Amino acid sequence: MSAIRIEVRDGAHGAAQAAAQHVAAAAHVAIAARGRFLVAFSGGRTPGLMLAALLDHPIPWQQVQVFQVDERIAPAGDAARNLNALREALLVKGTLPERNLHAMPVEDADPAGAAQRYAVTLRDGADTPLLLDLVHLGLGDDGHTASLVPGDAALHETDADVTVTGEYRGHRRMTLTFAALDRARERLWLATGADKADMLARLHAGDAAIPAGRVRAVGSVLYCDAPAATRLAR
Repeated sequence: MSAIRIEVRDGAHGAAQAAAQHVAAAAHVAIAARGRFLVAFSGGRTPGLMLAALLDHPIPWQQVQVFQVDERIAPAGDAARNLNALREALLVKGTLPERNLHAMPVEDADPAGAAQRYAVTLRDGADTPLLLDLVHLGLGDDGHTASLVPGDAALHETDADVTVTGEYRGHRRMTLTFAALDRARERLWLATGADKADMLARLHAGDAAIPAGRVRAVGSVLYCDAPAATRLAR
């Protein structure tokens, strides 16, 4: 059985609010201990609810550095970009300084080179080896997390913290690798909806046949709603 701690909440909003409270608490702990909070966020609809809820918490945003877990290779402002939600929540509606939001450089003509540069950005902000305080992860209906998707060569990357995937559901992507995710002090998962139930059960069982199941379980907590938890063993 996986060491991931599962917390079930009432509805997607309840799960998102609980996740936001967790992030806020982690921020205060990190800032008290080290003077800064280094966090990486994934994209998605429910994470958007989490980001909105996060603004209700008194976080010293000047001391927060925000990175991306993954991003679609698409033009600036494209509706597919995860960056849009981060900018809207944290810069437009929130008070995160713009210099503290570190976007993946997916508009570069050389994605592989851009991935290497983003790894340097991460190391410059988070020391070497890369050690983020908290990484937020989602769970796909095919068992992917970040942009580590079934069958992609990125699953086998062991030497880099950031890599580029092949095309997946219409886009190539830039993503943190297992190595970077596993070194984070903490991993916070957020998964809602009945379509996540099968993969959530497999993740909780430690099924390494799905990409999500290969992420380090120790130091991980997952917030979900009741429909996503229906297949969990009681």
